[in-house]
Amino acid sequence: MKKLLLVIIAYCALTSHDMFLKLSTYFLEPNKPAVISLYNGTFEKSDNVISRDRMADVSLQGQGVRTAVDTSQWSGKDSITLLNFTTGTAGTWVAGVSIKPRLIEMKAQAFNDYLVHDGVLEMLQWRKDNNATEKDAIEQYAKHVKTIFQVGDKTSEDYKTIFGYPIEFIPLENPYDLHPGHDLKVQLLWQGKPLPNHLVYIGKSVRDHDHSHDHAHDHAHTHDHNHEGHTHDNVNGLRTDSLGIVKVTIDQTGVYYLRTIHLINSEKEGLTHESNWATLTFEVGDGHTHSHSHHTHDHSIDSEGGIPLYIFGIVSLILVIGLYFWFNKKK
Repeated sequence: MKKLLLVIIAYCALTSHDMFLKLSTYFLEPNKPAVISLYNGTFEKSDNVISRDRMADVSLQGQGVRTAVDTSQWSGKDSITLLNFTTGTAGTWVAGVSIKPRLIEMKAQAFNDYLVHDGVLEMLQWRKDNNATEKDAIEQYAKHVKTIFQVGDKTSEDYKTIFGYPIEFIPLENPYDLHPGHDLKVQLLWQGKPLPNHLVYIGKSVRDHDHSHDHAHDHAHTHDHNHEGHTHDNVNGLRTDSLGIVKVTIDQTGVYYLRTIHLINSEKEGLTHESNWATLTFEVGDGHTHSHSHHTHDHSIDSEGGIPLYIFGIVSLILVIGLYFWFNKKK
């Protein structure tokens, strides 16, 4: 009974491993104060603040320029690490954080449970095939997380920035040019090269109410997403193809996230395993190409909101006919 209790405690301790960069809204105004949150736990809940000395890299990329963020800009509140910054000019921006490696020691059963919970199925199968399920583990792990957000109405090519982290996701299309009904292809890189046949988990957080009617018009700049509820869809597991690409099905607006773990056996002294974790978050609205939705509204009203066009057409026709008869009478 005591052994079972220890296993349960260890399992619970290991169920909060992922790290995500999140924003209350991913659509921001240019040159305004903003906050990026670093969650260490699950997508919904952060378990602890990440100390600044653990951060190997913090970068912001926009307008083709990568800027190193001073760790003094970070603070902590309610187990969440917060980055306060000022947005730049209009464009698609990327933020990234890479955490220095750390060690964790696990008993065999706790390690097996962690492999099950976090979906590292290849390693679990390897342990079964090699009679290693009873072996304890000493794992070196590091986490590398990114988020893509939109500033203003003008998109840019920065969404595909490669930060050079050991493992990272690279969208092959700008998510802020998309809307529901499209698929987004994302490539997974390991040491700068495509990682084929690798398991990736995709999830999404959807607003509780439909706010798409105005979202395309103003990119939700006026929405306070902190006061909106969310529903969290089941996470789907997909494997990358031969080019390291997975296809994210965009079936509704909301926040999407990808996560994966690259775990290998290690021959380094004092280690049994090495892992690198990667996540990517972004939000899908109604698409940048639909940002001026007033053009798709009732075309019987002119762009200034004045005289209906059909009345303007009738009046113009009457005027032309009147002028025709007036000139004929003159003749």
